[in-house]
Amino acid sequence: MLRLRPLEDKLSFVSTFIVLFLFWLLVTSKVNMQNIVAGLGVTFFVSYLSYDIMARDNLRLPTRRETIPIILYFFTFVFEILKANIHVARIVLDPKLPIEPSIVKFKTRLKGETAKVTLANSITLTPGTITMDIVGDTFYVHALTRDAAEDVANWPIEDLLKEVEDAS
Repeated sequence: MLRLRPLEDKLSFVSTFIVLFLFWLLVTSKVNMQNIVAGLGVTFFVSYLSYDIMARDNLRLPTRRETIPIILYFFTFVFEILKANIHVARIVLDPKLPIEPSIVKFKTRLKGETAKVTLANSITLTPGTITMDIVGDTFYVHALTRDAAEDVANWPIEDLLKEVEDAS
């Protein structure tokens, strides 16, 4: 049986509930009474179960030193996704279908878990690549082509994440 813990921090719960409900409204295709009621119920339940995770005391806004690398990361990441989409489309549309599945192993300079997970998710969200595993500082990445696999080890995203990590 599901056992709910007592509501210790009402502000954390309320802020989590508001953010999740606004997200619910954003992704709902129709804003009608049925979707609003369903959203209120679902976001209340999810907020109650996760408010302590979503609204931790140690969360903070980025500093000025972190802001520029974060913004550069975002735009570089979008550019890399667009590049990868074009690359994968060319492979798929090529009658020879030049796929060379490859696995690359590389060491990262990132030390923090958040930075490593962000890099792993960035690699996985980029079409044609997927992070298979992270062991310590070593990443194992599967790519659709050998060139894409080699490019991952020298990706500019890692440098930007290192800047954010160093500024923290």
